[in-house]
Amino acid sequence: MATFVLVHGAGDTGWYWHLAEAELRAQGHDTIAPDLPCDNAAATLDDYAGAVAEAAADRSDLVIVGQSYGAFTAPLAASRLPTRLLVLLAGMIPAPGESPAQWWGNTGCREAVQAQARLDGGQTGNDDPLITYYDGVPRPLAEEALRRGGRGESTVVWDTPWPLEAWPDVPTRFVLCADDRCFPAPFMRQLARRRLGIVADEIPGCHCVALSRPGELAGLLVGYLR
Repeated sequence: MATFVLVHGAGDTGWYWHLAEAELRAQGHDTIAPDLPCDNAAATLDDYAGAVAEAAADRSDLVIVGQSYGAFTAPLAASRLPTRLLVLLAGMIPAPGESPAQWWGNTGCREAVQAQARLDGGQTGNDDPLITYYDGVPRPLAEEALRRGGRGESTVVWDTPWPLEAWPDVPTRFVLCADDRCFPAPFMRQLARRRLGIVADEIPGCHCVALSRPGELAGLLVGYLR
């Protein structure tokens, strides 16, 4: 039995993972989905990683999954914990010394979003979160996610250079969401190759795939253990 440590994205809560957690537990695994202290404007990236490490301190055989902005935190936690596997899900892959604020320009994300928006009539990067993040999520569930996910983000973390000198010595997989309107699939495919040297795995669904396709996501994650 593995323990999946699930790290949420920007301004969110551990609740984001609740459907995927149920699927993972049904397959015989344990889960932990801590709330990061993102609603504390003075919280540091070390505080984020510390919250994950504290939540999983008494566990072993860990699979740490970082979604979106959580990709800045998940590798730091993996470097502190007995981690079997690190998975980034539609993750903002950081480079040493790069802050989240710098990531958008350094990676070319903004240009990729604009290019995809020209192809899909402005759906990618749309101002409506129901279009950009929750496409395919049942409306009541998406509205609940919006209500819970408005916690804000630490301004300190936004401007903090990613502190590791190199990627942690942990097997790493990257999962992109094929229908992602926040981070277009072609952009993420290239980013995974460029920054991690790996070929991304793909899952159908939107940026918030743990809500739109939790069973498929859980199946993919459990499949990594075989």
